[in-house]
Amino acid sequence: MGKVINIQPVTRIEGHAKVAITLDDAGNVSDTKVHVQALRGFEKFCEGRPVEEMPRIVCHICGICPWAHHLASSKAADACLGVTPPPAAVKLRRLMQSIAYVSDKILHFYFLAAPDFVIGPDADYSVRNVVGIIQAAPDIAKKVVQMRHMGAQMLEHFAGRAIHPTFSQAGGVSKPMTETERKEMLPLANELLEFSKFSINFAKENVFPKYLDAIKSIGVIEVGYLGTVTNDGALDFYDGKLRLMKPDGAYDDFAYDQYVDYIGEWVEPWSYQKFPYAKKWGKLDMSLEHPVGVYRTNCLARINVADKMATPLAQAELEEFRAAFGRPAHFTLLYHYARLIELVQAAETAVQLLNDPEITSPDIRAKVEPKAGRGIGCVEAPRGTLIHDYTCDANGLITNVNLIVGTTHNNAAINMSVNQAAKTFIKDGKYDQGILNKVEMAIRAYDP
Repeated sequence: MGKVINIQPVTRIEGHAKVAITLDDAGNVSDTKVHVQALRGFEKFCEGRPVEEMPRIVCHICGICPWAHHLASSKAADACLGVTPPPAAVKLRRLMQSIAYVSDKILHFYFLAAPDFVIGPDADYSVRNVVGIIQAAPDIAKKVVQMRHMGAQMLEHFAGRAIHPTFSQAGGVSKPMTETERKEMLPLANELLEFSKFSINFAKENVFPKYLDAIKSIGVIEVGYLGTVTNDGALDFYDGKLRLMKPDGAYDDFAYDQYVDYIGEWVEPWSYQKFPYAKKWGKLDMSLEHPVGVYRTNCLARINVADKMATPLAQAELEEFRAAFGRPAHFTLLYHYARLIELVQAAETAVQLLNDPEITSPDIRAKVEPKAGRGIGCVEAPRGTLIHDYTCDANGLITNVNLIVGTTHNNAAINMSVNQAAKTFIKDGKYDQGILNKVEMAIRAYDP
């Protein structure tokens, strides 16, 4: 008789999930599913709230990337109320996003992903963790903690909060930056940039060459990609147009408010998480042999859809990456490499913004008044394209909310990658904790 192998909970991810691997009578994998059983409910309980309160509410969706929700919500509120934030406000939003991005990517690479590569994917789980990292590389671990703390302090000292912020508002931001604050933050941003450069060089020398076999075998699928680019095709985390790329590299560009024309949302009875899909490609099919409608978001997707990076050091890293893996690159574990390329761009962007004299302008908010409208705000969250879609009545009260978050976009692809990993490594009913960890690695790559 067949049986089900449960991995519960999935470890070293930012949330809760379990994996159910179904074996047939011969002990081979017949199916694998990732079950997400947490119901959030934000789309419903936000109804009736004033639209200007939304940026303060939805940042509580995630304690790891609250700034992404905060900014996407602010942009949706801007659109609902028909206001355009002043240039300095946009630059301050971008600065806060960039600093938060750096901290997030450092967290994932060193704390969540690194144990699989520094300690080894088959190492015993008692040492394959962040404590093992500290013991194996204490000097690097100390620097990681220092950089994470520095990023959080930069956000808190300027914006008031590092987590669940209240800084960005409909029409702009809550406070200007003084010249003193700019001068205090600039050397800190430069230090983050230096550590970002160290991180990608460390990984290129000590991680990726050592695990090329794992990169080419764990969770590999060929699907499409979604991300944000500027008019000249550069990757942008805050604003631009959406680019939906097919597995062969062909793509469509569209504005945020056209997302419903390109993206459908499917539900399955075994998960509370929705399954977005590219509906112009056909009905969603997550089979490994003939997938239809499946696309990915997050860092690998973004560097695949972008023609170039927006900053020079990151562009040099992208060129090296593409020389090795092509475009689009499909190996799932390359998410870790792409994440470090984005880390460099985020740090470079923070430095550039702090060198921009306009960022200290006192003009930081446009006047807003309640009105009826619909607004769609979109940013690139660390976990992928983040869409906030609000409708409000004449009093500025929310009547409808639709959210598609980064991990939700990746839901179908995560299930496919986990299924591929399980079928690759579990044969004739034989498996061990190292093999089950390889299945988990296919999930961790997406940083869900």
